[in-house]
Amino acid sequence: MLTREEAIRILEENVKRRNVFLHMLAVEAIMRGLARRLGGDEELWGLTGLLHDVDFDRTAEDFKRHGLEAAAILGDSVPKEVLDAIRAHNSEIGEPRTPMENALIASDAASGLIIACALVMPSKRLEEVTPESLIRKFKDKDFARGADRGRILFCERLGLSRDEFLRMALDSLKPIAQSLGL
Repeated sequence: MLTREEAIRILEENVKRRNVFLHMLAVEAIMRGLARRLGGDEELWGLTGLLHDVDFDRTAEDFKRHGLEAAAILGDSVPKEVLDAIRAHNSEIGEPRTPMENALIASDAASGLIIACALVMPSKRLEEVTPESLIRKFKDKDFARGADRGRILFCERLGLSRDEFLRMALDSLKPIAQSLGL
């Protein structure tokens, strides 16, 4: 299995947009938090979150290939369950089956909502985001429309309520706020 450092090098070779790279760091942090919470392999789940959009630049114009190109880039450098989760996070490819696949879908969407919440704070800092403000913004369908609320609710397939998951996701991001520029 790839080390985190090797995964970062692969991302640097394949991901040119800084915001996409930061998004993947955020999803990695949430996935690690979920692994700790649910008894998953933190390294495996974190690596899945970190690499899930490795093909974003290649597939931006053909979303049906998203996840499939990632599998081609990563090959046998990661376990099959990582590739399966990365493919499953594209709803056009298939339905998630495992906890890690559901976790990736929820984490991917939640990261966007949380970062959007931070960016509307006066200081544009994650430390200002509270669980209550995050839950209010979740309910506001006009806020961060790209953060698919239905996909965030995949957390329920993991036995977590929406509010519990959003709190955990926010807590997972706060330690890396500086790396995210928030």
